[in-house]
Amino acid sequence: MNFDIPAELKALQEKTRRFIAEEIIPFEKDPRVTAHGPTEELRNELVAKAKAAGLLTPHASVELGGLGLDHFAKAIVFEEAGYSTLGPTALNIAAPDEGNIHLMEAVATEAQKERWLKPQVAGKIRSCFCMTEPDPGAGADPSMLQTLAVKDGDDYVINGRKWFITGATGASYAIIMARMEDGSATMFLADMDQPGITVERSMDALDACFTGGHGVVSFNNLRVPAADVLGEVGQGFRYAQVRLAPARLTHCMRWLGQARRAHDVASAYARKRQAFGKALGEHEGVGFMLADNEMDLHTSRLAIWHCAWVLDQGGKGKNESSMAKVICSEAEWRVVDRCVQVLGGQGVTAETIVARIWSDMRAFRIYDGPSEVHRWSLARNIMKPPKAAH
Repeated sequence: MNFDIPAELKALQEKTRRFIAEEIIPFEKDPRVTAHGPTEELRNELVAKAKAAGLLTPHASVELGGLGLDHFAKAIVFEEAGYSTLGPTALNIAAPDEGNIHLMEAVATEAQKERWLKPQVAGKIRSCFCMTEPDPGAGADPSMLQTLAVKDGDDYVINGRKWFITGATGASYAIIMARMEDGSATMFLADMDQPGITVERSMDALDACFTGGHGVVSFNNLRVPAADVLGEVGQGFRYAQVRLAPARLTHCMRWLGQARRAHDVASAYARKRQAFGKALGEHEGVGFMLADNEMDLHTSRLAIWHCAWVLDQGGKGKNESSMAKVICSEAEWRVVDRCVQVLGGQGVTAETIVARIWSDMRAFRIYDGPSEVHRWSLARNIMKPPKAAH
């Protein structure tokens, strides 16, 4: 594994860093940043800036208008974008669109790409991914899927209810996971403005970083033509893994940028703030927290880069992405939590960006599988008998 950053990628890293600092961070206190995420107006303004800078949707293929970044390159650029709470929105790499773009490019037909993917890569539309359901439906255990799709002539009729659907309000289309009558699962594509789809409400959440917030969505006799099946009928769970393994990793990349931002704010404060006759950071209680931050940031970056390397080598990366998700979500959370402590009163108010990052990041330990599920999955693999040596 060679983790040296090539010169051209180093230049892209510096370009992204300057763009975020000069063009995006000034918008962080814009009143259009609401409790349910940046408004569509603000998103469009930020996307236009990224497009003008040549940084829009960098993970999409060059043929579709992106930069065609591999996983290691994404790790570099996404961390820089994540340095601002609005950076992923600007670059069109925020969840769920980033993962949906990856899935659509891998699985969708040419007609589906023309209809939905190309305008999405151009930043003109957003999407949502409808899998999570209220109890007793699918959550961390997707096999509990309750939303049902029944074949009716050339169509499928879908009924069910989803919740915590990120970006649902204002999304142009949805990828819907539904159970078939034989118990398998299938993904369907549907425009959100058609009869049969209702966004019931937006859910109040700790985070405020996703345009469209988190919605409750119901499907009532939604008719989806067979041409709008995503991939093959009955292969929904397999396609979910195509999406989730890289999506877990890109969460780690973006939040690493946020954690680094919080650490930079806390470190600057610890150097300047005086307490008991010396700089705050010169007290071991504070200095050790900053040292622990450096180690957690370093460990997270190595975990991300290793998993990115596995994926770039053609590996499935399922175990590696699970490990990276747990390592990074917990380490990066520790960094931000320590920063709140170092900042004291500054850390629990909007005087700095850290309180906002703290609130946004807490859910990272739950998104795309809580830490406990990933540990359980890894433990099951550990308990399998070792393969015989040849």
